Amino acid sequence: MASIDSAAARRSQTFIDRSGSSVRNAKALAGTRSAFFSLFMAAALVFAIELIVRQSLAETVAYFIDPMRPAWTTIAVFFLILLAVDALFGREHKAALLVVPLAILPAFISEQKQVFLSDPLYPTDFLFGRQIMELMPVLVKDRPWTAVAVVVGLIAMIATIGLLLRYAWRNFPKLTRRERLVRVGFALPLLVAFWHIMDYNQFSWIRDRLRVIPIMWDQTENYRHNGFALAFAINLPMANVNAPAGYMADAIDRIPVKPLPAGTTHRGKPDVIVVMSESFWDPTRLPNVKLSPDPMPTVRELQVGNVLSPEFGGMTANVEFEALTGFSNAFLPYGSIPYQQYIRNPIPSLATFFRSEGYVARAIHPFQGWFWNRNAVYKAFGFDAFRSEENLPAMQKRGIFASDESLTKEIIRQADAMEDPFFFFTVTLQGHGPYEPNRYAKNTIKVEGNLPEGDRQVLATYAQGIKEADDSLKMLMDWAKKRDRETIIVLFGDHLPPLNTVYTNTGYMNDVTASRRGSKEQMKAQHETPLVIWSNKTGPKKNVGTISPAFLSYQILKQAGYEHPYYTGFLGKVYDQYRVVDRYMLVRKNGKDVAEWSRQPKVPASLRDYRFLQHDIMFGKRYSTERFFKSHAELFPAGS
Repeated sequence: MASIDSAAARRSQTFIDRSGSSVRNAKALAGTRSAFFSLFMAAALVFAIELIVRQSLAETVAYFIDPMRPAWTTIAVFFLILLAVDALFGREHKAALLVVPLAILPAFISEQKQVFLSDPLYPTDFLFGRQIMELMPVLVKDRPWTAVAVVVGLIAMIATIGLLLRYAWRNFPKLTRRERLVRVGFALPLLVAFWHIMDYNQFSWIRDRLRVIPIMWDQTENYRHNGFALAFAINLPMANVNAPAGYMADAIDRIPVKPLPAGTTHRGKPDVIVVMSESFWDPTRLPNVKLSPDPMPTVRELQVGNVLSPEFGGMTANVEFEALTGFSNAFLPYGSIPYQQYIRNPIPSLATFFRSEGYVARAIHPFQGWFWNRNAVYKAFGFDAFRSEENLPAMQKRGIFASDESLTKEIIRQADAMEDPFFFFTVTLQGHGPYEPNRYAKNTIKVEGNLPEGDRQVLATYAQGIKEADDSLKMLMDWAKKRDRETIIVLFGDHLPPLNTVYTNTGYMNDVTASRRGSKEQMKAQHETPLVIWSNKTGPKKNVGTISPAFLSYQILKQAGYEHPYYTGFLGKVYDQYRVVDRYMLVRKNGKDVAEWSRQPKVPASLRDYRFLQHDIMFGKRYSTERFFKSHAELFPAGS
């Protein structure tokens, strides 16, 4: 009997062992299936993201099958994220309901951004989300059906996500405590390790093996090679500006300072008005079309050269930064926006210089003061006051923007009320795109040429705006000619306008947006804007040529008869060697260009010192303040 019971017990135990083994095997199989399904979702998500931003099935497939590009690394990262978030929620695959829309939405925004500008979405773009919302009426008017689709899509997406989350909570398999710990223990350390190697300022052997190559000097290639998600992540540390190699107090002390003459001016103090005209450019450069009459006769007669803008179609604040400070975007991380990221303390500018000479320094812009953070930036730059839409008189509109004519009349009104010499820095608004048909009741510039009707209407709108900007400049000059005090007027465009298919259909450019790098001729065609420097006593300045916006401060002070340790001294020495300092190209005084200069083993001494001084003032210890920016130090004492 005992032997029978023992045999039965053994058979029972064997059955239990086999049943337990079957359960464990079933659980392991289910876990494997779940993991493979998460991997499949990660791959599908990455494919969808790339298809959205590339707008090409062939290019998307090429990204996946090219072994030299990190498509599968990206899939692995999303796979780890899905595992970790599933563990957090305690349900299988619930993470996808949040991760997928959060990943798809930035990809869609990036694709839309490239319709209007030449760059994809950067992390810093979210710093000025309010600007985008403020311009939304213009964008909606330009592409109404896209706007409707976006709104409907967002509402549908939010409703769908809500319903799916509710369904998932009730029906998706629940993860055991052990399964959650396993997923977290596997995914989290790998994600932390991956994030640690993503700093593009440091070389990583592992990152290199994973085919993730930070191409910070060419963001178009960066996004093409690495894919949207990884390129976006690589750009996250761009706000961390490292000191250039060799930066220290001794390096700053070794930079020579040009002695100033006994007097800082050879004549009385002239009034100075600088007008940065929104998207002002010469549309008669377009081939295969004819504009009649000439939309810019005043500028054409008085033009002394061109500004080679570092931007295209937008990002006005970056051009403004160079023009007011004499510093260069070439020394800052690609995609950064100094007005948003870096201007937190007082910074030397033309405003601080003119105030130190007894001037009233005033900024004028007929839009809201928070836009591009101008309220805070102009204060940091030392302006006495900023007259914005909030505190300017109501202005006549042309389209939805304040007209150049009414803004010019306001400049004249404020100037006539001044007793002290003044420096006005004005940013116009009327020329802002997009250039919807029928913005103006009547266009007086005739467009001839073989263009699609939509492009013809866009060009007619833009050309009419140029005519009115030119008329406004003439009005300002006619007023200045009647003044006894010398008055210097400077006008330049901040960048080329976003004319979209007008460029391609006329054959002016191969794409609807400008290249960030190319030959000197290509860069001049796609980034040059007209420059006028004129005095009511001496007329236009002679033969300035094509210059970077950073050299405008040098030109303005020389025209006004002033000398300054930095703006005419140091910056003048750099100008004696280079006319253009761009991120990818230098143009020497003799017109010869130097491509990819910043990647050379040895940077020219003058540019090395230029970068030292800029870093010292913006991010460093300000060793150079007393020697190069003494007037700034007097206006903003240490610790301010």
